[in-house]
Amino acid sequence: MTITRRPAAVLTSATAVAALTVLCGCTTQPTDADGKPRAPVHVQSPARIPGSRPAEPAGSHPAQPTRTEQPSPAAPAPRVLYARGDSGPGVRELQARLRQAAWLFDGPSGSYGPLTEQAVRGFQGKHGLPRTGQTDTVTWQRLVGITHTPGMWELYLMGGQPAGAPDPRCTTGRVLCIDKTTRTLRWMVDGRTLSTTAVRFGAQYTPTREGVFHIYRKERDWVSTLYHSPMPYAMFFSGGEAVHYSSDFAARGYAGASHGCVNVRDEAAIQQLFAQVRVGDKVIVHW
Repeated sequence: MTITRRPAAVLTSATAVAALTVLCGCTTQPTDADGKPRAPVHVQSPARIPGSRPAEPAGSHPAQPTRTEQPSPAAPAPRVLYARGDSGPGVRELQARLRQAAWLFDGPSGSYGPLTEQAVRGFQGKHGLPRTGQTDTVTWQRLVGITHTPGMWELYLMGGQPAGAPDPRCTTGRVLCIDKTTRTLRWMVDGRTLSTTAVRFGAQYTPTREGVFHIYRKERDWVSTLYHSPMPYAMFFSGGEAVHYSSDFAARGYAGASHGCVNVRDEAAIQQLFAQVRVGDKVIVHW
């Protein structure tokens, strides 16, 4: 019996082809010993390489939930600080700052009236804020940012400031007690204050004299012979210096000054004072 041996090279080549076929997943058609082709054998590639994640079919990922954006809550309305009908130091400062910004020309009075409301509304419109006429925190911050802290005589430009303690020399007799520090005049009788009013004094080069004087003359209607300005309800106490009504003080407040006289801006107050003060009553002008 004759045994036919295949050459080793042929066997090796066949083995390599078979191995390559398995790895590549190809389809081979081997033959039987008689040379007839066998039925095709299908070889599938491995489902996965060991150690790797299994492949997932298309569309197998679960749908990610859609994130719904929640609307941010509406910002709270700014807090109202001052409104029409309010009064006090805060309103006075508001008015002084509105004057600096050229939105208010009257006052400060310390009372939030129609003119202040109108000024606030105009300021708000100019700066892109809601035109409410009420001073809220946003309006106040915007106004503070463009103005300076008002001084004493900006706050009390038109008077209304509190009077200081009377000079000890004013506590006896009938006295016009005039305080340059607080710019006030007290009408006092035997140590009791009967009335108080704001007053204005002379400028730097025409100062009002200080000291103890007496009323030596009263004139209901008088015109200055030196400056040709009206001096109604004049009560002279030192040369040409007198306590009298001033329409300029009433209009401009402490933005102006006298030529040395003591100006009163409240006409009703000076009328009453003129009726009560007598020639010979004492006048004390002090700091």
